[in-house]
Amino acid sequence: MSTARQARGAAGVSRIQAKLKTSLDAGNFYEAHQLYRTLYFRYSAQSKLSDAEDLLYDGAVELFKKKQISSGTDLARLYIEVLEKRDERTEEEREKAFQRLANLFQQTPRDSPDFDVVKTKAIQWTSSQENPSGHPRLRQLLAYNLWSSKRYSESRQNFLHSCDGSGCGKMLIDFHKDRGFSSEVDVFIVNTVLQYLVLRKHIVAAWALKSYTENHPEIAKTSPPFKHPLLNFIWLLLLAIKQKETISAFSTLVELYKPSLQRDPGYFDAIDRIGQHFFGLPEPQRPRGMFSGLMDSFFSAMNESSDEEGGPSRNINNNTNAPSISMDSQDLD
Repeated sequence: MSTARQARGAAGVSRIQAKLKTSLDAGNFYEAHQLYRTLYFRYSAQSKLSDAEDLLYDGAVELFKKKQISSGTDLARLYIEVLEKRDERTEEEREKAFQRLANLFQQTPRDSPDFDVVKTKAIQWTSSQENPSGHPRLRQLLAYNLWSSKRYSESRQNFLHSCDGSGCGKMLIDFHKDRGFSSEVDVFIVNTVLQYLVLRKHIVAAWALKSYTENHPEIAKTSPPFKHPLLNFIWLLLLAIKQKETISAFSTLVELYKPSLQRDPGYFDAIDRIGQHFFGLPEPQRPRGMFSGLMDSFFSAMNESSDEEGGPSRNINNNTNAPSISMDSQDLD
């Protein structure tokens, strides 16, 4: 009896598949969409989740190809729901799912009302306590797909949640060349490095800086000092983090580059958080102007350190006298 039911079920699926192909060939996409959903429910009822994944992914890609955006995103959402039903996966299966999610995300138009839903659900499926913003591998794949579509700002946001600093640096070169002014050559990488550091990803930030400065045609330097003060600032900041410098050394660095940092007052919010993360900078005691409160904390910490140690533990030079230290891989570990 069970075997007979299975045979009838298989025959029913074959008939639906044949009808689905006919509908697609005839351009009857509404009917095709409904048949994809019917097959999905059949597979789910039979606990054939792997088959359901393949069906929904292939269906979403096919409907996107036919410009059936609403139907395609509906199947994409169902695909993610099926992913959520399977806990056990090999690394190969997980990588395959990541690749598929990135492809579906790339094909969903930015102006689609379902764009944010597909993105959010995909990231949520890969999130964990260790990676609350989604798995770094998925974010890397999303970043590369968005980069290829010249959606640079979105690509950069995904790179920030990946571990691919080198790729991020190269993407930022294209971003600057396509959308920025020559005078902003330092701004694109400085903003990104500071955001990486706010996320406590100092090694990834170092690789991003290395990749950007070595490959950008307007910089093309393998080692500091650079002609742009802000590039020297973030290089010295990364070096100070790597060498676990004191608060007083950090304060001195910020004070030396204050004229350059005032180019964008928003830098100081990030620097404040970086100081707290990596150098033990105390949080402001009362809300005041960001710059005023930040610098008061710096000088207070520096004075305390000077009283105890007789001055800063190390001399951090400004950009004119910065040592020419090559950012080889050992300096970034």
